[in-house]
Amino acid sequence: MKRIIYQILPRLWGNGKFSSIDDASLRHFRKFGTDIVWYTGIPRHASGKDFVKGNPGSPYAISDWYDTNPYLAEDQARRLDEFKELACRTHEHGMKVCTDFIPNHVACDYKGALPHFPWCDYDWTDTLKIDWSRKETVDEMEKVLLFWISLGVDAFRCDMVELVPAEALGELISRIKAAYPETEFIAEVYETANYRRYLDVAHFDYLYDKSGSYDILRGIMCSGRPAWDLTSNWQRIGADQGRMVNFLENHDEQRLASEWFCGNASKPMAALAFSALFNDAAWMIYFGQEVGEDAAEGHQGRTSIFEWSSPSGIGRLQAHLKKGGRMRKDDAGILTRYLEIAGYAQQPVFRSGNNWDLCYCQSEAGGFDSHGHFAFIRYSDTGAYLVLCNFTNRACNVKLTVPIELEGLLSTDYVELSVAPLDFAVYSFSE
Repeated sequence: MKRIIYQILPRLWGNGKFSSIDDASLRHFRKFGTDIVWYTGIPRHASGKDFVKGNPGSPYAISDWYDTNPYLAEDQARRLDEFKELACRTHEHGMKVCTDFIPNHVACDYKGALPHFPWCDYDWTDTLKIDWSRKETVDEMEKVLLFWISLGVDAFRCDMVELVPAEALGELISRIKAAYPETEFIAEVYETANYRRYLDVAHFDYLYDKSGSYDILRGIMCSGRPAWDLTSNWQRIGADQGRMVNFLENHDEQRLASEWFCGNASKPMAALAFSALFNDAAWMIYFGQEVGEDAAEGHQGRTSIFEWSSPSGIGRLQAHLKKGGRMRKDDAGILTRYLEIAGYAQQPVFRSGNNWDLCYCQSEAGGFDSHGHFAFIRYSDTGAYLVLCNFTNRACNVKLTVPIELEGLLSTDYVELSVAPLDFAVYSFSE
């Protein structure tokens, strides 16, 4: 079953308080069919110290696993209660609550029970690496997760799990699921060779397909990578498609509309359609993406997770939701396209229907460009749709062959579609 995830950094939404994520905000998230809201930067992190990166600091340098950031609360003395109220509001709108779980490191000023080394990985100089060779690490991490579950958290996005023993994470997740079987775990995994290990040994429900679909789609859009690499990735992942997370933005990546990526929010529509509609992998949206946030205030196309900032697109979106009134024309146009894609993604056939990659049976004679086009069919008892993604800068008119295996089901042997440059088209077999 395809899940839809909406990621938001609360300290950059409205006035940066839990209360800013109000009913209007949650209704907006839900319009995309969102199942899970990932609230980034909730557990208390190091701030105001010499070693901290930026001000207020990184959400990934945790100083206290049993607290939330005071700056997120209207009344700092009630900060945990205010987070619980946000979790309740999210649940009332039919969505699950996800927060970050950082198993590899803690902040340099961490004073809790997790054993750690006096050194850090990479250039994460605001952190110290956790020692997973000690039994008490799993025990303490279990307490941490149970604490956040008690506050209303349903899912955890788990940071940099490839730096943590899969066996230890598997024991931890098994303990949590024994008590709370509906709890979901999403792993940030980069090496495709590790996918199997973190599914089977660590027992994650979902993995980032960063080195698969994200890198391929970015390569297609930015450096002429062939679209047929999407087929290779699909074949490699196989039956685990439904356990992947597809995305084109998150807090680590450059914004689509930034000059460092596409430079224009309207260009990635073909890639977005693939990311959201091909197979039943989860689809993730990063806040502001749906109105073309370009991180002009940030560094090299990224909305900062280290500094206080005011991304203009996010500000306009939040102001619109709070005050109403007309949106800027370009914001509204991008949002309309995102809602169009999300509308398809929410349909049962795209949520959990069968998936058929059509590229192998197309020909240049029909106008199909195997380097720049990608076509697939989603079908089930509720209907069937054909999607054509045009990654080229040219409009195309394509006569698409329906494979003989599906002719009886779809009652036709070809479909003709016209698609604008860098866009997509959807054909319904019921029309």
